[in-house]
Amino acid sequence: MDKMPKWADVILTPLISLILAMGISALVILAIGESPWTALTTMVDGALGSSYGWGFTLYYATNFIFTGLAVMVAYHAALFNIGGEGQAAMGGLGVALVLLYLPLPHWALALPVAMLGAAAFGAAWAFIPAWLQAKRGSHIVITTIMFNFIAAAVLSYVLVNLLRPVGSMDPASARFPAETALPRLSELAAWVGIAWGRNTPVNITFLVAVLACVLVWVLIWRTRLGYEIRALGKSERGAVYAGINPVRITIVAMLISGGLAGMMAINNVMGESGRLVLNAVEGAGFIGIAVALMGRNHPFGIFLAALLFGFLYQGGGELALWTSIPRELIVVIQALVILFTGALDNMVRMPLERLFLALRRSGGQAR
Repeated sequence: MDKMPKWADVILTPLISLILAMGISALVILAIGESPWTALTTMVDGALGSSYGWGFTLYYATNFIFTGLAVMVAYHAALFNIGGEGQAAMGGLGVALVLLYLPLPHWALALPVAMLGAAAFGAAWAFIPAWLQAKRGSHIVITTIMFNFIAAAVLSYVLVNLLRPVGSMDPASARFPAETALPRLSELAAWVGIAWGRNTPVNITFLVAVLACVLVWVLIWRTRLGYEIRALGKSERGAVYAGINPVRITIVAMLISGGLAGMMAINNVMGESGRLVLNAVEGAGFIGIAVALMGRNHPFGIFLAALLFGFLYQGGGELALWTSIPRELIVVIQALVILFTGALDNMVRMPLERLFLALRRSGGQAR
């Protein structure tokens, strides 16, 4: 029997962790002589108070959905993939090569082809760490960390020496053809008669990310492959006894994980920049770890956690712009959320488990 109800684990635990993180953040803001209430209202208004704020919040959330799902799939196979940063960077390279060298006359054709390119390059970058883990016993955490740095070096070389237009000093590729530009949500809203307001970078990739949440849920909980991934994650010996090949499942899970991380590039490279630039990922691969942990490695939880971190990113930017609170403090607030929802999860979970066990016992005695 579970120590506490599933709803409490999925909703109550991260909610209390979030409240604790916000409480500590409020104390830090007070300590530097600023008003926590002003900071909160500024963040809420900047991130959620207008279609402009929502646009940026959803744009950031889209990135975090893909990287969070990537961490989640690997986690269910007992693999801690922290190489999403490098896999997303390689996904961007896949998008750039597809859009620059294939004649794609319309975004509706370019989008699925670019998705394949992004997923293929992200999965390929995850393959070597997966193979080393499955065949040689190399720890997946170490190898994926190393491959983040290798990806940054490879991307820098390719942009500077191969994809940079002649005469340009900017380490970036040429701009993608105009006909491959993805429609923004503001344009989609206008098509159905909804006034979105000022144009923002959120684009149709947000809908792709939502669809990815649904498909990953189906994969993990409604398919044989998903059962094999979860079985391996629970017990390798049990999985082997059931006839599951741990080498195959380890590699397949990491390929799916890397492909999901790579697909983030559809949003930031194809949808927002319109070209491949250095540091296009901007830390989203690492934020995906916190999103997956806070979302309890479930697609719906990851969707909600991605919205929260999108709010923190956009609201934090507005806070730094309109108040005297330094931008470094925004990083502190984000770190506190990660700390309480990830590293200090048991600090909230264990008292809640004791509380629900006590309530269950008292209920049984009353009967």
